[in-house]
Amino acid sequence: MAICEHLSQADDPAARTPDGCEECLAAGGRWVHLRRCLECGHVGCCDSSPSKHATAHFHDTGHPVMQSFERGENWRWCFVDNQMG
Repeated sequence: MAICEHLSQADDPAARTPDGCEECLAAGGRWVHLRRCLECGHVGCCDSSPSKHATAHFHDTGHPVMQSFERGENWRWCFVDNQMG
């Protein structure tokens, strides 16, 4: 299976909030794991977290690719094509 166009063209922007989920930090929330948007650098919490901000960011912006923002992990996920890269 070929890698999708979104994954192959994803950028590598700096994290906007390297200390945690942008929305959770602002609201005093908690997260399980972090994901970074590869279009704008937004850091959001994963779908195992109460607020699922990484997925919400995709739905709000249409930015297709996020990457794990956990130490030792470098996988990427395309929301549009439901493909890991």
